[in-house]
Amino acid sequence: MTDDELVVEFALARLDHPDLDLGEVAALVVRRLGTDRMLEFAAGNLATRGELRGAAFPCAVEHVLRVVLLLRGPAD
Repeated sequence: MTDDELVVEFALARLDHPDLDLGEVAALVVRRLGTDRMLEFAAGNLATRGELRGAAFPCAVEHVLRVVLLLRGPAD
């Protein structure tokens, strides 16, 4: 899944649940995309952080947030 596709998934989840904060939306996206994507995101996040181990779900959520916030750009 490309970063752009991930941002679209995040945006759609955010539209469906506007009352959730960004972390909760990221967790929802990870749950929606399933186990395979969760492991992919977690592995990517651990590689970015230079770590060998970590809990899969929180690492995957962190990856989603990292991608969304990086593509979102600097705060105005």
